[in-house]
Amino acid sequence: MSLSTLDPRTALVVIDLQNGIAGAPGTPHTTADVVQRCVRLAEVFREHDAPVVLVRVSFAADGADAAPGRTSAGGGRREFPEGWDRIIDELAGHPADIVVTKRNWGAFHGTDLDVQLRRRGVTQIVLGGIATSLGVESTARAAHEHGYHVTLATDAMTDLDAEAHRNSLERIFPRLGETGTTDEVVDLFESTR
Repeated sequence: MSLSTLDPRTALVVIDLQNGIAGAPGTPHTTADVVQRCVRLAEVFREHDAPVVLVRVSFAADGADAAPGRTSAGGGRREFPEGWDRIIDELAGHPADIVVTKRNWGAFHGTDLDVQLRRRGVTQIVLGGIATSLGVESTARAAHEHGYHVTLATDAMTDLDAEAHRNSLERIFPRLGETGTTDEVVDLFESTR
């Protein structure tokens, strides 16, 4: 399904574009391209006084607030360099932006994202960021379950694995919302403002 509409109160939600993640290689889109497209979306939303939400992941130094549980992929406590969890300079520094800190893949559980959106009357979100099959998909699922209309800017997100990215775009996202490119989102957003 192509993009049909963007509600009058639509927010941009950008996932994990922070120092320790935005420098990683992405596929099928480079992280540099994703950053550039998310910056463009943020600039357009800000020009129209629409909410911009910058989501970052962070943990206490001792890892006590990280999600528990055993996984087949392993894991365990990791050391993170100073500043790894700061929003990238290209997006940071806009006082009206909302910054949400998460400790899970998705941006809703355990955060104030839903409260921040509802208090501003938001009924729809546009999503982008890293990684498509992890933070973006988890956030899209929760947004859908919370009753938001979801739009996914497909070229403003990337993954560590091209097949995982493709699976989200082709199999998961059509069940959660509408998809479109950054250009399509910007064109529709500006034509409805």
